[in-house]
Amino acid sequence: MIDIDFERLRCLGLTPALAQRLATHLVPDDGLFELMRLTEVHRETLRLHDGLIERSARALPHVVRELAGRDSALAVGDWVLARADPHAALWVHAQLPPLTHIARRDADGSRHAVVSNVDTALLVMGLDDDFNPRRLERYLALVQGSGVGPVVVLTKADVATPRPDMLAARLAELRERVSNSLDIVAVNATDASAARALAPYLHTGQTVVLLGSSGAGKSTLTNTLAGTPLQDTGAVREHDSRGKHTTTSRSLHRLPGGACVIDTPGLRALRPDVDAATLAWLFDDIGRLALRCRFRDCRHQDEPGCAVRDGVGSDRLRNYHKLLREARRDTMTLLERQQQASVWKARGKATRAWMKVKRGE
Repeated sequence: MIDIDFERLRCLGLTPALAQRLATHLVPDDGLFELMRLTEVHRETLRLHDGLIERSARALPHVVRELAGRDSALAVGDWVLARADPHAALWVHAQLPPLTHIARRDADGSRHAVVSNVDTALLVMGLDDDFNPRRLERYLALVQGSGVGPVVVLTKADVATPRPDMLAARLAELRERVSNSLDIVAVNATDASAARALAPYLHTGQTVVLLGSSGAGKSTLTNTLAGTPLQDTGAVREHDSRGKHTTTSRSLHRLPGGACVIDTPGLRALRPDVDAATLAWLFDDIGRLALRCRFRDCRHQDEPGCAVRDGVGSDRLRNYHKLLREARRDTMTLLERQQQASVWKARGKATRAWMKVKRGE
């Protein structure tokens, strides 16, 4: 049996769709299980919330093994079935398959869970020196294909207030690089007006995740949305507006209006878990222009008559090529990666030999 109090769990983001999925989920074994939401993930322990209180727990080894076998892991936002043992220690017996899931990859291609069961990803970027459209495209690639709707949130609007032309120029720059259907909201994360501006994404039962670099204002925005200082915040460096990793782990918080927000630290390695098809959707302008290239197999690099190079900014095109290389590498087998490394090593050796000849050594 599963203990479910829908009204109590609704404030944690439980939706009818998730409850319906739970109804068809196979309960691990006999006994009473409690449905709880995962609010924090640490190295050895978890934090679970039942709608009333938050408790520390651990995952049973077989749960960790089963998820690892699927190249996954428990993530903040997951719904789990938990039960206390005779010593009152709380254990996770199963994960309810998430409706949405965001994951990233490491340099070696391994997949890492970021968050689960999120409705909207607020991609936070400051209007100061944190402004970086290339990095924003990476965050969009991270979210695309996960079932989560992205919204760009430009923080530090107070920085742009004395210079209206700066805000207009940066909005125009983004509109040249992202879809017109993508919402872009400029806010002052320290002001209560930010909560009103983001209210359409914070209805009862909805969950949003804040993604962005350190110093972009994610924790400040979390505190403003909650109306209370839930997260520690820190100053940013003056020369580049980057912040320290004040937030060190992902955490889910309930908001007064009935929504939930997941604050996240800045990702040190922002490598989206995407394929070539997803990138084609994100960079759809390149796909449309590619139909006008002189050669059908044009790679949009050195070929003559390339319509993409003429119609797309060089920075955006470089970012597309880099993301595409990463996506293709992630689909390679270990043997294929080793073969590619051998080719690069041979090319590097040949280049060094040629340079020695050129220098007359």
